Amino acid sequence: MTATVDAVQLACPDCLTPNRVPADRLGEAPKCGKCGALLTAAAPLALDETRFDAYVGRTQLPVLVDFWAPWCGPCRAMAPAFERVAAELATQVRLAKVNTDAAQGLAARMGIRSIPTLILFKDGRETDRVTGAMDTAGLRRWIAQHA
Repeated sequence: MTATVDAVQLACPDCLTPNRVPADRLGEAPKCGKCGALLTAAAPLALDETRFDAYVGRTQLPVLVDFWAPWCGPCRAMAPAFERVAAELATQVRLAKVNTDAAQGLAARMGIRSIPTLILFKDGRETDRVTGAMDTAGLRRWIAQHA
């Protein structure tokens, strides 16, 4: 009898190729089998309209997306906390950012009315959302409750 290893599918942040990674090896800096890019980078991934659906849909870990804009004061204030949490939770949840000024069609499709808005996706589907800036502890707490 062969033991099966639970695997997680992660979309490559560079080429969007789906990669299967054994769950117990997520902390070992897995790389894309096609292009060699790091799959669990410790920084939020910038997504645009052309890459959003492919990345979110091909990633089995929860994906938390921050819809923001460069002119938004609360968005800029939350950015360092979002980056810290992305580094801390890189193997548990993928964090991404969408600039709503550059991706207006996506922002409209997602029903973004106020920024920053955080939307959590699981298996490509929205499962929760919250509007407003959070500090590091608030982000950790919200992710722990909803991811």
